[in-house]
Amino acid sequence: MAGYLLAGASAIALVIIASVLIRKLRSASDDGDPAGPTVAHAGSMISALFLIAFAIAIVVPWTTADAARLNTYAESQAIAEASWSAAELPAASVATIQTGLHDYARFVKDAEWPLMADGKLSPEGWARLEDLRKGVVDLQVKGNDEEEAQASVLQHISEISATRRQRAMDAAATPPPSLLGVTVATGLAVLVLPLLGGARPRGMALLPLALMAVLLGMGIYLTVDISRVFDGALAVTPDAFSGLLSELQRISWSA
Repeated sequence: MAGYLLAGASAIALVIIASVLIRKLRSASDDGDPAGPTVAHAGSMISALFLIAFAIAIVVPWTTADAARLNTYAESQAIAEASWSAAELPAASVATIQTGLHDYARFVKDAEWPLMADGKLSPEGWARLEDLRKGVVDLQVKGNDEEEAQASVLQHISEISATRRQRAMDAAATPPPSLLGVTVATGLAVLVLPLLGGARPRGMALLPLALMAVLLGMGIYLTVDISRVFDGALAVTPDAFSGLLSELQRISWSA
């Protein structure tokens, strides 16, 4: 933050120095007109800065949300594949492993998903995965088919762990606070610049100013609302796990 303040102070100092030098080196006319070159130039630049910051504040969460949504489907697919592979394990352990996978998916959808709106995952989810992994490792398998099934289930559990770690990163990801700060600051500057330049709108001239204020407020609120992947207008929903639970039920019936 200190760096941003220093940069801002340096820019202001540069403007003051340039203004003084220009007055000394050449004749310059005063510019107090609200529609004059100073206000017009500042307005166009501030508007451009706001649009750049606003676009980045929208695009970054949007892209992150799309990637996070795809990752939830990758995680659910890994769980389904693990359940299919578990069907080839020793008969006495099939139901235990498949039930563990089903319970993990149910836990993520019902208990863990609300926590991700605050940017965190439950430690219980990791414990459930470790218990599943340990249960598969400890199985006494015989023959090539059962050994291959055991290796396949362990591989899919590793994939589940990897996608879960990515989901944890997605849940915690937010745009830089400075970006949201710049968006808010430039939005407010766009709104009050005509007033700071000396304009005093009256009557019908207040309507477009009020409309701009409303739209700017909505836009700034949107950038804050979508800052977390699993919360707000762009929130990733547990659709992948809802469909997965039905699929796991069919797999268990087929086993």
